[in-house]
Amino acid sequence: LLADPGLGPRRTASVVDTATGRQLYGTGATTPMTPASTVKIATAAAALSALGPDHRIATTATATPDGRTVTLTGGGDPTLDRARLKELATATARALTARGHTSVRLTYDTHLYQGPALHPIGPNENIAPVVALMTDEGRLDDSDSGPAPRTADPAGDTATAFADHLTEAGVKVTGTPEPGRTPKAAPLARTLSAPLADLVERTLTHSDNDLAEALARQTALAREKPAGFDGAATAVREELARLGLPVTGARFADGSGLDRRDRVSAALLTGLLTRAADPARPALRPLLTGLPIGGFTGTLAGRFDTAPATEGAGLVRAKTGTLTGVNTLAGTVVTADGRLLAFAFLAAGTLSPYEAQPALDRLSAALAARD
Repeated sequence: LLADPGLGPRRTASVVDTATGRQLYGTGATTPMTPASTVKIATAAAALSALGPDHRIATTATATPDGRTVTLTGGGDPTLDRARLKELATATARALTARGHTSVRLTYDTHLYQGPALHPIGPNENIAPVVALMTDEGRLDDSDSGPAPRTADPAGDTATAFADHLTEAGVKVTGTPEPGRTPKAAPLARTLSAPLADLVERTLTHSDNDLAEALARQTALAREKPAGFDGAATAVREELARLGLPVTGARFADGSGLDRRDRVSAALLTGLLTRAADPARPALRPLLTGLPIGGFTGTLAGRFDTAPATEGAGLVRAKTGTLTGVNTLAGTVVTADGRLLAFAFLAAGTLSPYEAQPALDRLSAALAARD
């Protein structure tokens, strides 16, 4: 099955019994390959390891001592939505009014992140500018996953909407929101993201690029690295090394897998999945629970629908990866005798995803029949 021409001229594989850690099959397993979105498994694992599954990302509003200026501060939460932003503004207005302030100037602070905001692929419907303050991942439509038109200024748009909400709540905002620094004071109000475990599950199920980049930067912040592409790359690699994983030759040019310079081995991916299945490492469990279910959820909802791949429907849970000429699949499968196997199949030089993806599905489905 691994010789399927649909998988192109370069393909590597690793299959591991998660209960014993024994590799059952491997070919080129330690060879660094372009992982596409399967790198999100590594990004998510590093974040869980560095921060824990209960970590939440805060967005805050803070006033100067004289109450004349309020700063909206981004903590790096791309899941901040319109409803939470309005709630934050309402709470902020309530706190200001209680102090006797009904007119303020508004600034917004995105200094938490460093380096370029644009991903190396440039403006793209697959990812918004990577900034510390945004609403709904900068989407300009009603979608919550997948490609979408994106604003060029997520932070400015969020601040403008926040100003409108403040006005609705009875606090006048003078002038136009401008970039600024957060005052050294306790926040007037804050809103928190869902726990990191939930963010990881969303990242993996829907292959959420914006959230993956946020997780990489949260890891950088936790390890006191600059929260940009380079700092995140260093932090993720070091965190995986702390987990005892084979990072030789690995490169994390981004957190999402959109960058073709990323390099990950099949052995690294199965090592991550095996650790996530270890009862002694419950903090990593969202790596498994967030994987799409073959034929049912996320990026695998429309796959495993043609025999013999149908044998893997409901039994294979895996992260997909797709770039032009690159197709990957990494996850877990329950065998006929009830064992949980971790697998990673990485293919390069593929001619068409319409040939490569079914071939990958057949490979993983074949593992389900193993006893």
